[in-house]
Amino acid sequence: MPSDPISSDPPLRRAISGKLLFLFVLGDVLGAGIYALVGEVAGEVNGAVWAPMLVALGLALLTAGSYAELVTKYPRAGGSAVYAERAYRSPLISFLVGYSMLAAGVVSAAGLAHAFSGEYLRAFISIPEQLGVVIFLLLVGALNARGIRESMRANVGMTIIEVTGLVLVLVAAAYLLTQDGGETGRAVSFPEDEAVIPAIFAGAILAFYSFVGFETTANVAEEIEDPSRVYPKALFGALVTAGVIYVLVGTAASISVPIPELANSTGPLLEVIRVSEIGIPDKVFSAIALVAVANGALLTMIMSSRMAYGMSNEGLLPRPLGHVLPNRRTPWAAILATTLVAIGLSFLGNLETLAETVVLLLLFVFLSTNLAVLFLRREQVEHEHFTIPRVFPVLGAASCVVLLTQQDGNVWLRGLGLLLLGAVLYALIRLIRGTVDTEPAS
Repeated sequence: MPSDPISSDPPLRRAISGKLLFLFVLGDVLGAGIYALVGEVAGEVNGAVWAPMLVALGLALLTAGSYAELVTKYPRAGGSAVYAERAYRSPLISFLVGYSMLAAGVVSAAGLAHAFSGEYLRAFISIPEQLGVVIFLLLVGALNARGIRESMRANVGMTIIEVTGLVLVLVAAAYLLTQDGGETGRAVSFPEDEAVIPAIFAGAILAFYSFVGFETTANVAEEIEDPSRVYPKALFGALVTAGVIYVLVGTAASISVPIPELANSTGPLLEVIRVSEIGIPDKVFSAIALVAVANGALLTMIMSSRMAYGMSNEGLLPRPLGHVLPNRRTPWAAILATTLVAIGLSFLGNLETLAETVVLLLLFVFLSTNLAVLFLRREQVEHEHFTIPRVFPVLGAASCVVLLTQQDGNVWLRGLGLLLLGAVLYALIRLIRGTVDTEPAS
């Protein structure tokens, strides 16, 4: 059996209600994926953005069902790594699953930092992009360390703002159509020179990045009030809400802006506001987009730091990462470490490159989680928990395999490179721990 946490630090504070959890998931999902990548998705399917969005939503819901069962069954920080350790009883597999989740989180934060420091930020100030990335990640880390309650309150405000921005996009597109602008035919236009199904799946891989974020809630399980009751409702409700918004906004963008312009813009939704001539200043919408991206980065870094904290308590990462601030009761050491790693990774690529790498890493994690549900069905717990019908984790695992086959060679090289680094890190941790354990007492 997995060992219980042995940290002498105080426990994390349970301060996330069902409503806050719903907004946590919604705020994390409604981030850079739609504000920055909708143009890339449109480029893959030549305008029919709704198709890959719906496919990505369906795939996300399959794996979300597995998370709903495991989070309510084992409500502890550490998420996927904890489930893998219980299911497979292999420290190496458990470490690599947790490491992949952790790596995906910090890579995603690095990508979001690039999105923040791109065209939207340039509407206000012109500074070197990489400098903006570093400053942004340091500020996110500071807010994360201040406290989960403060972070959740910030998330509520930022989620309201980012949803408002998406509503403005819909209003702008509707206004454009009333002025005989736009082209509705683009919404049902698929590529003419390639097969439709592969094009949809290529778009779904990018769109899937827009939906990832729901898995971050597994790593705040110790901070959720009554997780068995509120978690499934908040998770599925937020995902479906986000899916409806994504389909509407993606369709509005493809109708409003010619696909080449949409695909080549780092601020695609800003293009919708501009062509509609609805009178919304660039700075107003850019500010909304910056809030949306910042919210996604904050929630991603909350997940990453809690993942590192949970893995430390499980003995999968060095014990110092499990230290908690006595008053704030936030995992300060894990927050510092993940922030520094995200800053380092931000030097290695742009948003699209980092997003594709995130999806690859998360597909390994999701495959493990879907299989873990099946392995752990025989293990009973004393409290009631959500149970997903067996067919859904089976389909979820199959969907992960299908999406993995759609990744190109360069993405595989980056992902496997990170996994190799994880294996080396695991070996070093075991070597150091073995050396310490065998030293004679003084």
